[in-house]
Amino acid sequence: MSDKKDAAEITEEMIAELRKRIGVVWKPRKPYFNTAATRDAIRHFCEGIGDFNPLFTDPEYAKKTSYGCVVAPPLFAYSIYYAAAGRGMPGVHSWHSGDDWEFYQPIVEGDTFTYENEMVDVKVKKSRMAGKSLIQYHDIRYFNQRGELAAKSLNWCVRAARKASADKSKYADIKAATYSAEEMQKIYDAYDSEEIRGASPRYWEDCKIGDELKPMVKGPLSKRDIFAWLKGAGSVFIEAHGYALDFLRRHGGLEMVDVNTGLPDVPELVHMEDTRAQTIGLPSAYDYGCQRISWLGNLLTNWVGDDGFIKRLRAELRGFNIVGDTTWLKGKVVKKYEKDGEFLVDIECWGENQRGIVTMPGAATVKLPSKRDNSGLK
Repeated sequence: MSDKKDAAEITEEMIAELRKRIGVVWKPRKPYFNTAATRDAIRHFCEGIGDFNPLFTDPEYAKKTSYGCVVAPPLFAYSIYYAAAGRGMPGVHSWHSGDDWEFYQPIVEGDTFTYENEMVDVKVKKSRMAGKSLIQYHDIRYFNQRGELAAKSLNWCVRAARKASADKSKYADIKAATYSAEEMQKIYDAYDSEEIRGASPRYWEDCKIGDELKPMVKGPLSKRDIFAWLKGAGSVFIEAHGYALDFLRRHGGLEMVDVNTGLPDVPELVHMEDTRAQTIGLPSAYDYGCQRISWLGNLLTNWVGDDGFIKRLRAELRGFNIVGDTTWLKGKVVKKYEKDGEFLVDIECWGENQRGIVTMPGAATVKLPSKRDNSGLK
């Protein structure tokens, strides 16, 4: 492991070294988490994001659909791999900042996967939170057991020196959320009234520009929710005992040292321990970016129904979602059209917190069944 202190700033030498990796295709030395879309793995992922869709969770229901078996939410791909950009720059933290997903075919029970990761760009920018920072872009490609490209994601993250981030204290004035009984009841009512389109087709002809998706709620965010996400989606960092020591030795400088105890550990603890989050200038632990984007996917799969398909989902992570915050997922139809024989709808979608701040703007393209061809996905 490294005995280096956290970097005070990102240097030109660091940037030059990082840019040497552009265009290099990297494949894993061992699996990240899931390699197969088993019934249990899909169920665990759904439990980790609070997705009750019976197409994903009820084998008897799924048998009666056009698939004939359990299907995975498209963002189950996060449990196969999501880009971890923390390597190679000791003392520099990484914030997942967005993904632009393209999906080419459904993930069905029994599919197995491999993936590859290619860094495609590095941009230098000035950050309000941490001075000089980088935006690092990765193209991640997922292949099924037939060697077919099932999905790909352009992933980007912001990287900044941990010490500089803490010194800026941009988020120091954010107060922990509090709720009245009436506000909590509104949240409970939203959970109880969640709509899953399911077996009732949402036909392309019936959609109109301006149609709103029924809002969905996630939260108030608790550490329980974060641990549930890890149960379903896994982690590239979190391993136990000798495995953990081996990981930190192979990635020297990645570890964060607790300022109170002196204990080194992985930077992912910023999502679980308030003291670690405070080390990088945040008031408390916060959610995973891919966790929040998966909630947006949940909104969309609920809306399109069993015979709909998400072709593209882009989401940007513009603000932190700290423990106690509530996220409302919303969307509206902005365009409908035919292309290459498919009936498509573009959706503006987003997540906003209880303060009314949009922390995750997004956009999606979905394929819907048409009354002209009532054959579902087959």
